Amino acid sequence: MKLFKNLSPARMIATGFLSVIFIGSILLMLPISLNSGENLSYVNALFTATSAVCVTGLTTVETATTFSVFGRAVIAMLIQIGGLGVMSVGVGLLMLTGKHVSFKERQLVKESISFKGMGGVIKLLRAILIMTLCFEVTGTIINFFIFLKYYNPIDAFGVALFHTISSFNNAGFDVFGPMNGQASLISFSDNPLLLLVTAFLIIFGGLGFYTIFDILKTKKFKKFHLHTKVVLVSTVILLIAGTLIFKLTDNLSWLNSFFNSTTARTAGFATVDISILSRGGLFVLMILMFIGASPGSTGGGIKTTTVFTVLLSTFSAAANRNNTVFKRKIPAIIVTKAFMIALLAFTIIITSAFLIFIFEPKFDFEDILFEVFSAFGTVGLSTGITSMLSSASKVVIIVTMFVGRLGPLTAATLWTFKSVSSACYSEEELTIG
Repeated sequence: MKLFKNLSPARMIATGFLSVIFIGSILLMLPISLNSGENLSYVNALFTATSAVCVTGLTTVETATTFSVFGRAVIAMLIQIGGLGVMSVGVGLLMLTGKHVSFKERQLVKESISFKGMGGVIKLLRAILIMTLCFEVTGTIINFFIFLKYYNPIDAFGVALFHTISSFNNAGFDVFGPMNGQASLISFSDNPLLLLVTAFLIIFGGLGFYTIFDILKTKKFKKFHLHTKVVLVSTVILLIAGTLIFKLTDNLSWLNSFFNSTTARTAGFATVDISILSRGGLFVLMILMFIGASPGSTGGGIKTTTVFTVLLSTFSAAANRNNTVFKRKIPAIIVTKAFMIALLAFTIIITSAFLIFIFEPKFDFEDILFEVFSAFGTVGLSTGITSMLSSASKVVIIVTMFVGRLGPLTAATLWTFKSVSSACYSEEELTIG
C-alpha cells in the first residue's frame, strides 16, 4: 500500500486504468455477461475491456450479439470511467460520500484532466460531473424518441442510453447489431436527427471539459483563455476541412461528409463502409485520427493544441518570428513538449504497425496502418480486419490503445526513475538540415 502511495501521478493513473481494464475483462468473461450459446476467450475479453476503458471502439466480437444486457452495462460503465478518467471518477465518488479529498488526490485529478494549477480542481471536477450528466441525460432523451421507430420502448431506452454514453465519451461502441447486414450507423445514414445529435455529443465531448467550462463562464471569445481559443479555432478548421475533403474524395452527401469528419477525430462511428473508401479518404481519416480531440476531453490522438503548436512554431521559425497567436506568446517548453508528443506518437505507430506487418503478412499494408492509427487515436474505425487478427496482433493493438489513451508523453514518463541532474554541460553547435 505504501508503495502504491509513493507512485508518481503518471504511474498511479496508469495503474488505475490497468486495474479497471483487468476487472472489466473478468466481468465480461462471466456467463451472465454473455448471450446464450456465446463463448469469449480471455484475449477477446481483454481487448473489449481495453477498447472500452480507452474509449476506442475497436471490437473483435459483435457487441450486440455477443454480450447480454449485463455485459453491455459493464461495457457502458467502462466507457464512462474511461471517458471521465479513473481518478476523476474515484474522487467524484469520494465527493458524493462527503469525504475529504486529499492533496494527492487533487493532484491526480489535475493530471488526469490536464488542468493547470491546483486551485479550483475540485470545483472544476464538480462542474465536469454535472456537465457530463446534463449532456448524457439530454442525449438519451432525444435518442430515445429516435430509436422508438426501430425498437420497443424498453429496448429503445437501453440503446439510447448506451449510444449516448458511447457518443459523448467518443467511444464508438454500438449495440445496434448488424441491421440489414450493416454495422455501426450505416443503417442510419439517412437519419439526419440521429447523426446530428451524435455529432453534437462527439464534438462537445471532444472539446475538453476545461474549454466548455471557460466558454460557459466567460461567454465572449475575446475574453477566452488562449487554450480555449486555440481549441475552438482548431476544431472548426478541422471540421470544415474534413467535410470538404470527404466530399471531394468520395463524393459523400454533405451530412455524411460532416459526420465522418466529426467521428474520425476519436469517436469511431461509421455511416459508410470504411473498406470501400478511396485511398484519399482513408488517408484523410488517418490524419484526423492522429490529430484527435482536445486536451482534457474524452477523446484521444495527439490533440488539436499539439498540432496547432507544431505548425505555428514551424511557420514562425521559417519566417523568423516569435511563436505568437491571439496576442500571446507560446512558451518554448510547450513547443518542445508538442514536438516530443508528435515524435513519440509516430514512433509508437511505426513500431506497432511493423510488429503487425510481421504477424499478419496476409493483410494489406494500408489496412494494417489504418488499424494502428485507429487504435492509437482511440477512434475505433476499421476496414474490417480487427476480428481476424491473431492473438499476438490483438495484444499489440491493446498496448497501442492503452498508450494512446494514456498519452505518449505520460507513457514515456512512466520509465523515469529519478529526477534530472542539475549539472549541465557547455553548449556546442551542431549542423542540422
